Amino acid sequence: MQVVVRDNNVDQALRALKKKMQREGIFREMKLRRHFEKPSEKKAREKAEAQRRHRKLLRKRLEREGY
Repeated sequence: MQVVVRDNNVDQALRALKKKMQREGIFREMKLRRHFEKPSEKKAREKAEAQRRHRKLLRKRLEREGY
């Protein structure tokens, strides 16, 4: 991952880097990897995330159709 520093503006480059990392999900993955997650916990978490994504998709679809 690269961020260009323009006019020695390091603060702006750091903000851009943080935004890119956030978008890629790096912070979230770092948080998950701090502690060992049992396979059963991982499976349950991933299932819950999938359900959340599906509900969100349905909500957006209903919104678009005007319900």
